[in-house]
Amino acid sequence: MNLSRILVVDDEPQIQRFLRPALTAAGYDVLEAVNGAEALKAAATQAPDLIILDLGLPDMDGKDVVTSLRGWSDVPIIILSARDRESEKILALDLGADDYVEKPFRIGELTARIRTALRHRNRPDAIPAILEADGLRIDPVRRQITRGEDIIHLTPQEYDLLILLVRHAGKVVTHRTLLTAVWGPAHGDDLHYLRVFIGQLRQKIERDPAEPRIVQTEPGVGYRLIAEG
Repeated sequence: MNLSRILVVDDEPQIQRFLRPALTAAGYDVLEAVNGAEALKAAATQAPDLIILDLGLPDMDGKDVVTSLRGWSDVPIIILSARDRESEKILALDLGADDYVEKPFRIGELTARIRTALRHRNRPDAIPAILEADGLRIDPVRRQITRGEDIIHLTPQEYDLLILLVRHAGKVVTHRTLLTAVWGPAHGDDLHYLRVFIGQLRQKIERDPAEPRIVQTEPGVGYRLIAEG
């Protein structure tokens, strides 16, 4: 059996001591690096299937590691960091990281994020033929959204917004990414505009818009579509 190989990049010994046995027990082959230079070398020579990356490294900022990797690799990257500034998270995601988990963290949440990221490997822009979420059925081929026998009608902007979230189902999509992709670069900072459209979309697709289960908010960062399976 071929185990997925995970590279853990963190200079905190206690994090490495905790993650190696936890991830090994979860069925992964674990590699380690304690700084950015080691991380880039390991990524190039040992071909990890996924990288868990701290932002606060001793030789370079983790965001610079993301930028370097994205110059030649599409390996999934999950940020694992104690930095709580929203701008740090947003920039790391905009530079190409796939997800982030804040320290302190629960191993169950981290392994769930790992599974999601690995499912997207080698098909980062793939749209599933049919996607289901909390009873909602999304058929991108027919451009049809249904719940049971009911067809849900979306405006062109609402549909484009939903499909962009479907394209990255399970992953955080930042405010800026959504705004620039759907409405163009000139609207990259129009957060109120995005909130209005997310609210309209939830009114149509959620069972209870006040307690959304499909399009979930990542406070200060963006939105994540939760799909079944």
